[in-house]
Amino acid sequence: MTIDTLEPKAIFRHFAALAAIPRASGKEAAARAYVLEQASRLGLEAIQDSAGNVVIRKPASPGRESAPMAALQSHLDMVCEKNEGTAHDFDVDPIQLVVDGDWLKAAGTTLGADNGVGVASALAVLESADIAHGPLEFVFTIDEEVGLAGASDFTPGLLRSKYFLNLDGEEEGTLCIGCAGGLNTVARRTFALKPAGAGAAWRVKVAGLAGGHSGIDIEKGRGNALRILGRVLEALGAEIAEIHGGSKRNAIPREAWAVIVSESELAGKIAALEAEVKAELGAFDPRVRIELQTADRPAQVLDGGAAIARLLACQHHGVLAMSPDVPGLVQTSTNLATIDTVGGAVEIATSQRSAIEASKQAAGRMVSAIFHLAGFDTEQGGGYPGWKPEPESGIVKLSQAVHADVLGETPRLVAMHAGLECGVIGEKHSGMEMISFGPHIIDVHSPSERLKISSVAPFWKFLKALLERL
Repeated sequence: MTIDTLEPKAIFRHFAALAAIPRASGKEAAARAYVLEQASRLGLEAIQDSAGNVVIRKPASPGRESAPMAALQSHLDMVCEKNEGTAHDFDVDPIQLVVDGDWLKAAGTTLGADNGVGVASALAVLESADIAHGPLEFVFTIDEEVGLAGASDFTPGLLRSKYFLNLDGEEEGTLCIGCAGGLNTVARRTFALKPAGAGAAWRVKVAGLAGGHSGIDIEKGRGNALRILGRVLEALGAEIAEIHGGSKRNAIPREAWAVIVSESELAGKIAALEAEVKAELGAFDPRVRIELQTADRPAQVLDGGAAIARLLACQHHGVLAMSPDVPGLVQTSTNLATIDTVGGAVEIATSQRSAIEASKQAAGRMVSAIFHLAGFDTEQGGGYPGWKPEPESGIVKLSQAVHADVLGETPRLVAMHAGLECGVIGEKHSGMEMISFGPHIIDVHSPSERLKISSVAPFWKFLKALLERL
C-alpha cells in the first residue's frame, strides 16, 4: 500500500505534496507558495500579512450565504528531528513517507503530520465542490513550533469569522477546548578556558530515548538526555571541554553528549550508571543507552565546568502540578530542552507551560533561580497566553452533537498541556468561538511520529458535517 491509495484521497494527496516541501520553522516560504498556488488555481482571495501568515477566503455554497463565517486554521511549519545515522537534510530533502499497516510514518525523521495533516485537510475543503458550507476563511500560520511566533505576529482584526476551527488536534474521539500558555527561559554563562589536564579524551553520549512533545508527553515519565548526562558527568568528575544536547525548546531531549578528559577508568562506571538509569526509567524509556567513545584530545577545557554537570543534574524537568479541575491534565510543567557550548560560552534553553498565568510565571522564576545559583544569567521571552475552556459555548455544543450524529459517539472534551494558536489569535479577535480537533497522531516532535490512517476518514467526515451545520 502507498500513500496515493489512501482515503480520503484529497487529504493524502495534499499531505504527500507538503511532505516533499522542506518547511522547518522560519523556512516555510515554499509551503506558503504551495498554499497560495492552490488559492490562485481556484480564483480565491488570498492575503499575506506582514509576518508571512496567509488568509484565504472562499465564498459560501449556494443557499448558505447567510451562514456565519468560519475559519479553518493550521500551521505550515514542522518540527525537524531525525535519528542518529539518518542522512536527511531538512532544508532540501523531502520527507520519506512509509505506510506501515494502519500507520503513516517517516523513514528516520519526524513525519510532519503536526500540522501537515491540518494544512492538507484545509486545502481539501478549499478545493471541494460537494460541501454545503457557509463563507469560510482559511488561516495558515508560520513559525508555530518556535513559540507560536506566527500567531503572535498575526495582524489583529484581519479575520471576520464567528467560529474558529483549529485543525491541530491529535487525539481521535476528542474535542479540545483549552490549552496552556508558555514561556521560554534561556540561561547563559561564559567560562574561562584552561589547559586540559592529564588523561585521555572521551566522548560520553546519552542516546536511545523516546523524547517527544514537551507538553503532550511531559507526564509520560520519559528520560531527559540533558539531566541524565549531567548525572553521568557529575559521577565521573571529569574535566569538560564541550557539551551539547537537545534540538528544540518544545521537544524533550533525546540525545546529549560531552567531550571530557579523565585519568580514571570510565568503562565500568558508565556501565553501572547505564544500569541505574535503565532500572529507573523501566518501560517508560527502555532503549536508553550511555555510550563511551575515544575522542580527539582538546587543548582546553572549561574552568569550573563541574558546575554545568551539577546544574543539569538538579535543574527541574517534568510535571510541577496537575490540574485540580480536569482529571489527568497537567497544569504546570517545565522542560529542560537544549544545551550548547561555543568555546567557553554555554547556553541552556528551557520552556515552561501552565494553564494559569501566575503559575507559568512562578515556574519561570523557579527555573531562573536555580540557574542564578549556578552563576548563569537568564533571559525570558516567547511568552504566549493560554486558551480558557468554554464548555458551554455554541461551537462546543454543536460540535458534540454533530460528532454524535455522524460518528455515533459523543466526543470527550479535553484541554491540552500544550500551546495552541487558539489563545493567541483569539486574543487578537475577541468573541470568536473556538474548537480544536484532528485525526490521531502519536509521538509528535520525534522520529517516531506517526499518523493513524484509519482515523483520517472519520475526522474528514466530521469536519465536512460540521461545516454544513454551522
